[in-house]
Amino acid sequence: MDVLTALAILAAGLGGGLVVTAIGAGSLVTFPVLLAVGLPPVVANVSNTIGLVPGNITGTWGYRHELVGQRGLVIGVAATTAVGAAAGAALLLSLPSEAFSRLAPWLILLAATLVGAQPAISGVLRRRARRRGDAPRGTSTRLPAPLAWVSAAIGVYGGYFGAGQGVMLVAFLALGLEQRLQTINALKNVAVLAANVVAALIFVWIAPVDWAAVGLLAIGSVVGGWLGALIGRRLPGPVFRVLVVLFGYVVALRLLLDAA
Repeated sequence: MDVLTALAILAAGLGGGLVVTAIGAGSLVTFPVLLAVGLPPVVANVSNTIGLVPGNITGTWGYRHELVGQRGLVIGVAATTAVGAAAGAALLLSLPSEAFSRLAPWLILLAATLVGAQPAISGVLRRRARRRGDAPRGTSTRLPAPLAWVSAAIGVYGGYFGAGQGVMLVAFLALGLEQRLQTINALKNVAVLAANVVAALIFVWIAPVDWAAVGLLAIGSVVGGWLGALIGRRLPGPVFRVLVVLFGYVVALRLLLDAA
């Protein structure tokens, strides 16, 4: 691995850690970079999942104050997403690598679209919050059964690919829970951390891993996750979001053209 490649992966880890904490689609930044430097799709996906775990940890820690008094919900989203992620990781490793290669561009398009749609979703949720006074009256201390199934299903997607799972979680948790949006974002970070840790443990033992890429992503994502918590708690600017969405579409279209 030459110096420029190493710097590109390190920068991708920084950006991925920032995006996954602030928005929930860090793999939109990291996965395409790993493909661009020559890693096969499955190896890139596996290495990406493992490398982003440190950033997930720092991002979740940055939101710890929003989780005070939410023990039941924290356990609920972490457990259900982790179970789903184990199934998703097994799916990735059991299916032919060609299947993932064909799906990857469409998964990136889906994740980019979700990131772009998040402001509209958040707007609806804020209006809903204002109508109820944004007061957590009658809030459940446990994850309702329908949301538990949704969380597990999103965990399957997270274990298989991951990009955009945080955006999905924010949308469904905010619609199903009487909680402030910052608390929802904190719960999202817990769920993404749980999914990535479980998938990473499976990948470490039985999947092909590029450890040099993992190490560089991990170093970058630690700083990125911390920065993402700072930015996310102050709401990221629209320019930041637009760049992430455009990057995702460009990468997905490039992969589709290469496969044509």
